[in-house]
Amino acid sequence: MERTYYRHKLKNLLVINKIVTTHYLELDKGFSSHGEAHDFWEFVYVDKGALFCKRDSEDMILKEGEIVFHKPNEFHVHASDPLSPPHIFVISFECKSEAMRFFENRRLHVERELLKYVYMIIEESRSTFLIPVSDPMIKKMPLRPTLPIGSLQLIKNLLEILLIRLMRDETENENTSSVFLSKEEFDNRIANRIKAHLKEHIHTSLSIDELATMMNYNKSYLFRQFKASTGQTIMSYFAFLKIEEAKKTLAQTDMTVSQIAALYAFDTPNYFSKVFKRMTGISPLTYRKMNRKTKPNGKI
Repeated sequence: MERTYYRHKLKNLLVINKIVTTHYLELDKGFSSHGEAHDFWEFVYVDKGALFCKRDSEDMILKEGEIVFHKPNEFHVHASDPLSPPHIFVISFECKSEAMRFFENRRLHVERELLKYVYMIIEESRSTFLIPVSDPMIKKMPLRPTLPIGSLQLIKNLLEILLIRLMRDETENENTSSVFLSKEEFDNRIANRIKAHLKEHIHTSLSIDELATMMNYNKSYLFRQFKASTGQTIMSYFAFLKIEEAKKTLAQTDMTVSQIAALYAFDTPNYFSKVFKRMTGISPLTYRKMNRKTKPNGKI
């Protein structure tokens, strides 16, 4: 009896189309780039020391083991930490795959298990290209006269594996199908993650900078995505959440206005009352009188 074999059609999550540059650099303590933007992707991995990085309006310090991604046309500047000059691995490449959107505004920590892919790319690149030593502004890498068999394909495959593994590590507790969502669905997903973080920190004075660090995104990117999805700014929504919870507290407890203001991390009771009245049209005390659900045990 003749058997029928089933053939699985292979699908690519992402495909690296072209390698632009790849090099390992030991920067001196006085190094500072002039800044650039280009129409391809770039990531910078800090192998040792620390690197100052500016992208668009965000400033950061990359520490050993961290990697930052620069999306196409994103202006970025790099400079050495004079107290701890960095050793960095930089690779720039062209990739048109929709899944690369995952890495926009990302700053990640590379787990030790994944470092082997970084070092394999470095070694294979040295065998494939004539790379000038310590030239961070290199624009073209000539191929060596004799190439190892399949070296260019191996660099491409290793880079694709590294990117996919980074995606897996970052989304191990999430639904990884998010990289296939439409832009609108993806933006809504980001907004929902922001809302969850804000709700979790409702009793704190969480800043956008702190939120961006928690979510590993650029703060201006989070601001834009949230506004596009909800029509509100992050901080105005955060204030809304606080006031909604404060309303419950006013109606269900005998806490004073000062205590409630402190509970939801408002700077002063007066500021809390001002925000409350702006959002509800009445003062906290008036709201309590209108919505009292328990008898007061003391004065406010």
